[in-house]
Amino acid sequence: MTSREALILTRQTLASANSDEAGIESELLLCHVLGISKTKLYSEPQRVLTPTEIKELQHSINRCLLHEPIAYILEHGDLYGHNFYVNHRVFIPRPETELLVKEAIDFAHHHTISQNELILADIGTGSGAIAISVALALPQAKVYAVDITAATLHVAHINCQRYHVTHQVTLLQGDLLEPLPKPVNVIIANLPYVKNHELRMLPPEIIDFEPSVALIGGEDGLNVIRQLLNQTQEKICPGGCLLLEIGYGQKEPIISLVNGHFPQGNIAIIPDLAGIERIARITL
Repeated sequence: MTSREALILTRQTLASANSDEAGIESELLLCHVLGISKTKLYSEPQRVLTPTEIKELQHSINRCLLHEPIAYILEHGDLYGHNFYVNHRVFIPRPETELLVKEAIDFAHHHTISQNELILADIGTGSGAIAISVALALPQAKVYAVDITAATLHVAHINCQRYHVTHQVTLLQGDLLEPLPKPVNVIIANLPYVKNHELRMLPPEIIDFEPSVALIGGEDGLNVIRQLLNQTQEKICPGGCLLLEIGYGQKEPIISLVNGHFPQGNIAIIPDLAGIERIARITL
């Protein structure tokens, strides 16, 4: 079987399973299996696949047909222009989360904190994608990346090594803000915010494969965010900024919660490109 024949067969198989991205996914799978670029895939259509490559391609196709996210099959996900290693231990980075990174960088650039003194914390770091993206944009800043499980932090460590930021990003294991050794200027948190009753409405790609601990936020989706807010007062510097990713319809409950903890704080709700209120920015 040539690479051209394999590409056509893969595209047809995924399309027959009603994959909306059959064309793109077939290219990604074949490039991954063959270890080549998209350019080389199309410039060498007569390349003959080895029996091992054919077997691996079929295995990858079967994983797709079972609705496994292609990011887990390829073992990488993208955020803020960077590519990160991911596996089933961590939540796959989403484009809307880039807003968190942008807001953190903007805060650093528009406030009088010296970059040499700037300390940020990424809470629930997962793959480390947010922490590393911020560190790369603010090379003089210090970043704490916190997660509750060692297995997740192992993935973050791999990505820190990939981007050579182990001197800048400190990985901490523990519950939310508790491991932070001192107050920070910016707290960034993409925590679980899916309501319990919304779980059954999520596609199988999410509920069957991604870690539930990164999704479930309780009856109103705000259980973990409440815990974070309860810890925030002693872990953030005066004049600091708290950035939270939130879900659809959570604007008013978040504003109420924040006002209860920080009545003098300034809260802004920022929509994503789809117009969904996605980021709560609280400046103190």
